[in-house]
Amino acid sequence: MSTPHLPAELFDHVVDHLHDTEDALRNCCLVSKSLISRSRMHLFTVIRFDTVERLQSWKETFPDPQTPPAFYAETLSINCLQAVTAEDAEPGGWIGGFSRVVYLEVVVDDLIHATQSASSLSLFHGFSPAIKSIHVKFPVLLSSRILDFILSFPLLEDVTVITRYKPLADNLDGPNVLPTTTCLPAPPMTGSFELLQQGGTKHITRRLLSLPGGIHFRKLILTWCREEDILSTRGLVEGCSHTLESLHIACELVGTSHVASAAIAYLVF
Repeated sequence: MSTPHLPAELFDHVVDHLHDTEDALRNCCLVSKSLISRSRMHLFTVIRFDTVERLQSWKETFPDPQTPPAFYAETLSINCLQAVTAEDAEPGGWIGGFSRVVYLEVVVDDLIHATQSASSLSLFHGFSPAIKSIHVKFPVLLSSRILDFILSFPLLEDVTVITRYKPLADNLDGPNVLPTTTCLPAPPMTGSFELLQQGGTKHITRRLLSLPGGIHFRKLILTWCREEDILSTRGLVEGCSHTLESLHIACELVGTSHVASAAIAYLVF
């Protein structure tokens, strides 16, 4: 008796039911070559490089970035940016293999590696044209560098930028200097925008509002760390006046008088 032939769609359906069971998906990869592709699609949907060791292990295990499993990743989270090298962004480097990532999270908690990590951020410019959401959290990062980074993704909708320390050289964000990537079409920016910058938000706000296509966020989540952030908020609200649906404001200004004045200044828009 011949072995019955079952359609590939049926196998895919079975594997899809195991999407949240990692052990079962790994076993599927061992059972049949026909199950590997679908199983990997679920196993590698989310990739997290939390440590230098994990990133190095990935590079050694999957030396060819043009083949799966990086191809299946939709979410990429990096918390060891200081370990990324220029070679990683060159043709044949691992960064280019994540060309279908939709959500990118870059977190740097260590102030010691902040400068090196900020330089490494440029290696990810436009690496995945599919990205729609970015979450960037640094101890300190200049607004010009942030803008140059986020504007390199043509489909970007949601943006989160959090920096907890004031940059040592605010004057590097010149009053009228725009990032070089502004010569490209601006991303749609139609989702949410979360912003907290200890050094003040005026630089990044001014440059967003200067984009040729404007901004169209539906949701703003803003934290006031300086009194000047109140005016930045006003500019963002006015810039999104035709699309804004939700506005959330937190206040880290020192002193109750500052908090009161900030609230009043906003209410009189």
